[in-house]
Amino acid sequence: MATKPQQLKRGDTVGIVTLGSPLAANRITEGIRMLQSMGYKVVVGEHVYSADGFLAATPQQRASDLMKMFTNPAVKWILPTRGGVGVASILPFLDFNVIKQNPKIVSGYSDITILLNALFEYGDLIGLQSLLLLDFNSRTPAYNFNQFFAATSTITAPWPIVNPPEVPLIGVVPGNVTGPIVGGNLTSFIGTLGTSYEINTEGRIILLEETHEPINTVYRYLSHLKLAGKFEDCVGIIMGQCTNCETAYGKSYVDLINEFLVPLGKPLLTNLATAHSHYKAAVPIGANVNMDTVNRTLTVMEPIVKL
Repeated sequence: MATKPQQLKRGDTVGIVTLGSPLAANRITEGIRMLQSMGYKVVVGEHVYSADGFLAATPQQRASDLMKMFTNPAVKWILPTRGGVGVASILPFLDFNVIKQNPKIVSGYSDITILLNALFEYGDLIGLQSLLLLDFNSRTPAYNFNQFFAATSTITAPWPIVNPPEVPLIGVVPGNVTGPIVGGNLTSFIGTLGTSYEINTEGRIILLEETHEPINTVYRYLSHLKLAGKFEDCVGIIMGQCTNCETAYGKSYVDLINEFLVPLGKPLLTNLATAHSHYKAAVPIGANVNMDTVNRTLTVMEPIVKL
């Protein structure tokens, strides 16, 4: 059973880290100021503002910042500034036994979902595909904040993951299954196949989303996952949104789902508000979730935090 961090409360300390690509200093400062205005204390990792081309710092330096947040008893929530390339490169430098002994709330999306799945697989820790520091600005819809803060303060179960009213969940292949939910950004997981950190979908519900890729490239990635056995092993599939994914050769994202995923016969739910889209549901990676595609519900069967 996954270890659970303490529930998040106003006044708690947030540890800010940059684990992949750098983020502009003004965006980091904007996010920190908003967190402080909301009543949170902030601790900043040594390499948060660092930049070396498309990476913030060396893998060892970025991993060190993350481990220091896990071992800092004051930190209750670890918040990456952004995703970007390079997150996977820190994994060999993490001490998952230390992480098990010091569970924290960890959130993020895009390449950060590689970390979230590794934390569940090797550190028995449930993380949230949810907010990054770059989301802490006046342009982010209240839904995104409400989703995250509800998930990190709720100590009872079950509780639903609910889309905004204007974004309906769509049940495509009927079924009712329960299992740990894994996954996140499609491109990121393709990069881990064949490594010791590749996604484990056996007996699990797989969630996928994508951004800024033409549909023929999305097909290529889904086909790669199929060849790797990831759809054969899973018990259900959730497709989040494909944000700014261009139609290619006359085929749309919906066409791809209907022509590639539906024939697999696995219970299939689509249009979950996820990650790179304007609205971001808080999805607990590693938590036991019930997916009912007939009634179009997604229900988390356990709290992810404790008192």
